[in-house]
Amino acid sequence: MSKIEKALKRAGEERGNLQLVPAAAAGGRTAPWTAIVGQQIQVPETISRMAENERKLLSADELWERGIIHPQHTGDPAVQVFRELRTKINQQSQEQNAVILVAAVSEGNGGSFVARNLAAAFALDSAKTALLVDCNLRNPSVHQLLPKATLPGLADYFENPEMDVSRIIHPVGIARFRAISTGGLREIPGEYFVSMKMRRLIESLRERYRERFIVLDGPPMSDIADTRILSELSDYVLVVARHGRTTNAQIESGLNAISSRKLLGIVFNDEPRIPWIR
Repeated sequence: MSKIEKALKRAGEERGNLQLVPAAAAGGRTAPWTAIVGQQIQVPETISRMAENERKLLSADELWERGIIHPQHTGDPAVQVFRELRTKINQQSQEQNAVILVAAVSEGNGGSFVARNLAAAFALDSAKTALLVDCNLRNPSVHQLLPKATLPGLADYFENPEMDVSRIIHPVGIARFRAISTGGLREIPGEYFVSMKMRRLIESLRERYRERFIVLDGPPMSDIADTRILSELSDYVLVVARHGRTTNAQIESGLNAISSRKLLGIVFNDEPRIPWIR
C-alpha cells in the first residue's frame, strides 16, 4: 500500500469514510444528507443582516465566465460535485462552522478554482455563509473577485494594528459569500502566518458568524513551511492534484506537510469528466 493510500485510509478510519456517494445509496436507501429536503430552514438573523449589505449580485452567465458554480448551471456536473463535497464537510464538522485549507500539490493544479467553488457551494445553502481568504502570497487571485483590486486585505490588516477586521471583508457579488484578498501590491512576509495576529484573525473570523465556513486558498504544497502553518490553523485540509500531471511522488511529498487527522481527501482536477475527490 502506497503512502497516499495509507494516509487516506488512516484519515478514513479516524474520521469516517470520505468517499463521495450518489444521492441514492445502495439498496434504494436515501443518503443521509437528503433528509433535510422539504424541511423549512430557519435563516439566522446574522445572514439576514448580510443580505442588506450585498453588492449587486452577479448573474449566472457572469459567474460562468469567472469559473464559479451557480445553481442555474444545470448542465455543469461540477455543481453537483461541489455540493456533495460541501455535504461531506458538513457531516464531518457536524454542521458546525469550520476552517478548510485548500492546497494544491503544485502550482497550476487548480487549487484556487477548487477553493472559490467550495466557498460558493457553502454560500448556496441559505442557512450558511462562506468566507474565502487568499493565503497564496506568491500567486494571489482572490482580488479578481472584488469590485476593486486595491481594497484592503491581509497586508493592510497585518501592517495596521488598529484596523478592524471588518474593513478587509468584502462582498463578491454572490449571496452570503465574502472574501479577503492579500491587499495591495506590497509583499506580505510569510512570517505573518506564524504570528499571534494571524491566529487571532482566524479565531475572529470563525466567531464573527457561527454559521460561516472559512476557506483558505493556500499556497502550493511545495511551499512546505506555509502549508504546515496554515494546516495547523485549519480544521481540515483538502488537497488538489491535476489528473495526468501530478505524480504520486509529488502527492506523497505534499502529504508530509499535513496531519492525516485533518486530511479530507484529494480532489483530482481536470479528470476526463469532472473534478472528483478520493
